[in-house]
Amino acid sequence: MKFKQETEFQETEIGKIPRDWKVVKLGEVVEIWDKYRIPVKENERKPGPFPYCGANGIIDYIDGYTHDGEFVLLAEDGGFFGRFEKSAYIMRGKFWANNHVHVLKAIKGTIISEFLMHYLNFTDLTPFITGSTRPKLNQEAMKKIPIALPSLVEQMKIADIFSTIDRAIEVVDAGVARLEGLKKALMRELLTGRIRVREENGKTVFYREIEFQETEIGKIPKEWRIVKLNRIAQIIMGQSPPSETYNKDGIGMPFLQGKMEFGRIYPSPVMYTSDPIKIAEANDVLISVRAPVGDVNIAPYKICIGRGLAAIRFDPNQANYMFFFYYFQSIKERLETLGKGSTFKAITKKDLEELTVLNPSLKEQKLIGEILSTVDRTIELYYEERTRLDRLKRGLMDLLLTGRVRVVEE
Repeated sequence: MKFKQETEFQETEIGKIPRDWKVVKLGEVVEIWDKYRIPVKENERKPGPFPYCGANGIIDYIDGYTHDGEFVLLAEDGGFFGRFEKSAYIMRGKFWANNHVHVLKAIKGTIISEFLMHYLNFTDLTPFITGSTRPKLNQEAMKKIPIALPSLVEQMKIADIFSTIDRAIEVVDAGVARLEGLKKALMRELLTGRIRVREENGKTVFYREIEFQETEIGKIPKEWRIVKLNRIAQIIMGQSPPSETYNKDGIGMPFLQGKMEFGRIYPSPVMYTSDPIKIAEANDVLISVRAPVGDVNIAPYKICIGRGLAAIRFDPNQANYMFFFYYFQSIKERLETLGKGSTFKAITKKDLEELTVLNPSLKEQKLIGEILSTVDRTIELYYEERTRLDRLKRGLMDLLLTGRVRVVEE
């Protein structure tokens, strides 16, 4: 398959398209099967093998179906209608559709389901949406959505390209899901001491613990200890600098007011301050201390922290910051219970200082931190690949679905 740049265009209501394409309305190329939709309340659904579909995909699996065949489902409400949003998806076989999704059957010989799905997800549908409190794509407006239509052969070629990318995205997503499952299992076992880890002859060895002790935070290995957090770390509560010192021009020090810019491991600050007051150092564990409380990240470099955060600076001779980053993730529910206040939950410095935490040997802490961070780095690589594939697909959509670049046989 090869690509060529188009040189001959015609002006249409949706802009320039190739001279041999045409513009049609959605209602001209699909049959609308909405009349067969039936909503079923969650407590009335009986489990079964058939997908129960709504605006944003499969919601449940139940024991009946309303449709049988190949259909394009397009969100009626509750969906994402902007450009490149996934407002449309394909269902094949038997499924049940509720009344939050339009059910469209491509008219044979005019349009291919896969092409239609990609085209609808590429198109900005917001001009066809009505209602302010509950935006909705009603049937009459939906029928008027214009579509730039190439020949069936070209539709198929375009759809094949996007389907290939989608399959690659599915592989990446499955990889992420597997690794997230692995990480969750490792955290559950390693951070409770049910599975222990040690180094032997330069290799990491896992083994099952058999001797435990009861403590105020539950069963832990007999060799482990518990301590108050202030015995192994310094707590620095954030303080917001004067608002007139805030800027997005890179003047001064990066500034985090709260957890808004937290990432999977490290934050990505967008604000700076020329007058930092409370400062987190690189590798401090950052914790959200104002609602919502308990989320953690690691400071990648020196950074100013506002009143929504605290920095936990571990003594490197007693504790490994990466181990405690994952440990705090594992006890998030306990951290949330520290929050005080009826309308606005907050954790105080005293709450953190007196928090009882695990304290395995420093060597074991480091090994656990390295194992979990290795899994996280691999997950990050998958996410980077996902971003690359999404960018590739969007770029190709811009070219192929407008006809600026054509697909030709080799």
